[in-house]
Amino acid sequence: MTDDKLRCSLVYRIDAAIGSTPSVSMLAKYDYISDYEAHEGAAGTLYAGRGNYGEAVTMVLKNDPPGAGAEVGNIGGFKVVQSDVHQVVYGGDSDGICLAVVTGLRYPSRVATQMLTELYAEYIKALGSQTGGAPPNSLNKPSKPILKKFCAKYSNIENVDKASAIIGKVEGVKVQMQDNIASMLNNMEKTEAISDQANQLNDQASVFKKKGKELSRQMKCKNMKMNLIIAGLVIGILLVILVPLISKAKAATDKNDDENP
Repeated sequence: MTDDKLRCSLVYRIDAAIGSTPSVSMLAKYDYISDYEAHEGAAGTLYAGRGNYGEAVTMVLKNDPPGAGAEVGNIGGFKVVQSDVHQVVYGGDSDGICLAVVTGLRYPSRVATQMLTELYAEYIKALGSQTGGAPPNSLNKPSKPILKKFCAKYSNIENVDKASAIIGKVEGVKVQMQDNIASMLNNMEKTEAISDQANQLNDQASVFKKKGKELSRQMKCKNMKMNLIIAGLVIGILLVILVPLISKAKAATDKNDDENP
């Protein structure tokens, strides 16, 4: 797994020998990641793949020292060597002083080169006179404040590199747009769900209205039938009552007519 973290900065003296492997002496090393983990309250190892950077960079410099052509008083001949998870960016001056930085693979090499250029100017001004005959690892203590200062400064890429800052802002806008699109799609799904529910309610209301009309028509028919039955019963009762009375009255009338011709 790769990242864009700055891990370690180192100072070397390279004594080139014609026709043989150059002599490489590590004068100072500052392990920024270890210091970060020890003082920033990190739980365990923050970044996988941390190892003995001093030995690894020493081997790199022996196999492929910085390129020639650096101007006097300046660092140049920068090179980048990558492994599966790390990269080493390094350069040297005409006096054999070499500065190197170990970073994750996604750390921009141009930013690492910029760091080494700024670091070289301050380092040579402060400790350049001691590098010529210094034994290996003898400059760790006096070098630490300078190396620490530049590691801390360049640990946040966006603070020292405009391009990275712009990329960071673009990524931030991209993430925000993705969130907005996801939110919009979510709202659209909710709107569609509400629309479907509204359509279902409309369909149910239409069915209810239709059934209501059918029920009303059925009730009217039942009421009409009931009224007709009641009317028939009333008429039948009246006939039962009135017919005998009428018959008796008629019979009485006919009798009176017969008695009084």
